[in-house]
Amino acid sequence: MDLEKLTVSERIILAEALWDSVANHDEKIDLTDEQKKELDSRLANFQADKDLGSSWEEVKRNITG
Repeated sequence: MDLEKLTVSERIILAEALWDSVANHDEKIDLTDEQKKELDSRLANFQADKDLGSSWEEVKRNITG
């Protein structure tokens, strides 16, 4: 399938259908030990300082200038 021949709307619909086909499965996604460690680290950092990070407004302002 040549994706470039599809319109943007058709590609969005295809992406949504692909995502739905993945999301509708109850199968567990296996994480590597490294991924588990990273998630545990991020959770610990959040629990230690819940104010850590930026609000959506701050992030959007940084992106858009």
